[in-house]
Amino acid sequence: MAAIHTDKAFEQDLRNLREKLLAMGAKVETLIAHSTRALTERDSALAEQVVGADREVNRLEVDIDDLCRRILALRQPAASDLRLITTALKIVTDLERIGDLAVNIAERAMDLNQVPPLAPYVDTPKLAELAQQQVKKALDAFVSGDAAKAEDVLKGDDLLDALFLKIFNELLAYMMEDSRNIRRATALMFIAKHLERIGDHALNVAEMVIYMVRGKDVRHPRSRDLE
Repeated sequence: MAAIHTDKAFEQDLRNLREKLLAMGAKVETLIAHSTRALTERDSALAEQVVGADREVNRLEVDIDDLCRRILALRQPAASDLRLITTALKIVTDLERIGDLAVNIAERAMDLNQVPPLAPYVDTPKLAELAQQQVKKALDAFVSGDAAKAEDVLKGDDLLDALFLKIFNELLAYMMEDSRNIRRATALMFIAKHLERIGDHALNVAEMVIYMVRGKDVRHPRSRDLE
């Protein structure tokens, strides 16, 4: 992705940064998958594992922040390397929040596992899979420095949003049919919203990758149109 540096220590720092971000990304992808499985398979033990595993995500966030600050202080990077590091600082925040959202899903799953299921969770695993794919594609775009891949994530967000709206409307119908469904349907709405927010964080990562590669800020296009 970046040019090879004559300073081998600098190049190793950048390699470590990419590797740690990939490791953190892999962790949060696993948390998304496990928290959804904890819901669909009614596995509260797995949900508890998700809650405990979030500590490793938090540790990686601290490690990456420390590494970025050390590179900035000691290497004084310029141009593309500086964009890489500032992008990493933003990406790590989104990944940490994705981990938190997976924990929220796991906690909701533990509550729902105590009561009879409202309905087959057909679309929720599909929504989780889409969210997980968006995170993976955004991270792949970062590591390869591929703005076109990042743009694919932006396009994929519409599909995720449409599925979220479908689930929301279905759950609303359950609530209207029988007031006894309200508590369970509301919990499932929160889970769907958490998955939709994970997609939003993947979108943030993709937008930062485009900035890193092209030096172009593509965030908030409607706001810029008003200028």
